[in-house]
Amino acid sequence: MKAERLLQVILAPVITEKATFIAESGEKPQFALRVAPDATKPEVKAAVELLFKVEVESVSVLNRKGKVKRAGRFVGRRRANRIAYVSLKKGQELDFSEVN
Repeated sequence: MKAERLLQVILAPVITEKATFIAESGEKPQFALRVAPDATKPEVKAAVELLFKVEVESVSVLNRKGKVKRAGRFVGRRRANRIAYVSLKKGQELDFSEVN
């Protein structure tokens, strides 16, 4: 995999109650990341290892459909997201402030 592609795979961390809870609980921390819609599990794993210099144990990916929202008679739609839950090996930790 090319480094250029790997740098485009991870879009942003997911900051929600659920994501914060799973990051702080358990022996193996898990982190939720918003990734590109066409990203694969091996690409996500390689991108996290390249950017954060950590060892990844497993990656789970889910597609979240965008919700339909309306304001009065106007109908809109939120965008669809692809979320990756990344489990790190024991003793590893992600630090978003120090991205290489």
